[in-house]
Amino acid sequence: MKIKNIIIKLCLILVFTFSSTSIVYSKDVIKIGTLLPYSGVYTVLGEEITNAMILAFDEVNNSINGHIIELIKGDTEVKPNIALQKARKLISSDKVDILVGPVSSSVALAIRDIVVQSKTPLIIPNAGANVLTGKKCSKFITRISFSNYQINAPMGTWLAEHGIKSAFLLAPDYAAGKEMMAAFKITFEEAGGKILGEEYTPFRKTKDFGPYLARVKSSGADAVYVFYAGGEAINFIKQAYSFGLGEVMKLTGAGWTTSPLFIPAQKEAAIGFIGSLNYVPSINTDANKNFIKAYKSKFGRAPSEFAVQGYDSGKVIIEAIRSLSGSIKDKDKLAEAIRTISITGPRGPLTIDPKTNNVIQNIYIFEVVNGEQGPELKVLDTIEAVKAPGEGCNL
Repeated sequence: MKIKNIIIKLCLILVFTFSSTSIVYSKDVIKIGTLLPYSGVYTVLGEEITNAMILAFDEVNNSINGHIIELIKGDTEVKPNIALQKARKLISSDKVDILVGPVSSSVALAIRDIVVQSKTPLIIPNAGANVLTGKKCSKFITRISFSNYQINAPMGTWLAEHGIKSAFLLAPDYAAGKEMMAAFKITFEEAGGKILGEEYTPFRKTKDFGPYLARVKSSGADAVYVFYAGGEAINFIKQAYSFGLGEVMKLTGAGWTTSPLFIPAQKEAAIGFIGSLNYVPSINTDANKNFIKAYKSKFGRAPSEFAVQGYDSGKVIIEAIRSLSGSIKDKDKLAEAIRTISITGPRGPLTIDPKTNNVIQNIYIFEVVNGEQGPELKVLDTIEAVKAPGEGCNL
């Protein structure tokens, strides 16, 4: 009987020790869930954002106020239904403290309600749908990237003030493409410019831009204002160059069209393009130079604007948790802390607009020029502290 009692006591001690360790572990870990594309057409964007966020966490040794950072990945596959499943798992099963994602606006809209209902703070490192910090805003949703309005509206005014009197609009036929063109159109016309035509190409299905380029060229516009990304951006710029479009009008647009990710494939065809972005690699600050050096050292390539958005998302998370001394179980307080953080990062100063929870940031007007190592983005102008209107938002 004595041996039996000793065995029982030992088992109880082991159970208690294991339970205590588990409790300590759960309290000492901050779980960050990502809802990003790790497969499919936007894989490289998901990787860029995640890599840079890891870099930000590495800078604090993956620890905030004594709490270890654990990253749990959810692959959205750029599919709203899949993303919703992954969001449920991360929130209910993995019990993450914060979500970071997504890339696609349609995915962001699909997970919006579960985020708000569960009171899980969501930091958006890319998706630009205006409504996310407009009619569908929430104190639990903070956008560190941009709204589609925010990137494109400054270009309408800037081009009109720099001699462009008429433009032709060209973009993919989906919500983001139309929101970007609408933002440009509003400010361009307010500044006295005229829109001579607009076309919307089948999204991710257009390989031959010839018919559209012919219509643009024959319009007589001073400029074409475009937005494309990924393979479509590469194809459009190459075909526009072969078509001689740049010889009769200025090629302008949302800056992702000639992103640092795509320029190596576009090469000299991108030269002369004038665009707007929230980040360009040539920003001449110590914060940007140090970031580029660290990113190249760790990942073997130069960072893009997507990487910067991931890095700044990580920095905002770090500062928000520090402001709470690591105590993040009250999700209302955590959400409030996130939306009150201000930082200065590679792209410049960032604050969160208390009226919309959308980032306030500089927008850079750039031109693609020949550099020492090939085409690069040269800053022409800086539009400081640009906000998104946030129509219909009531925080």
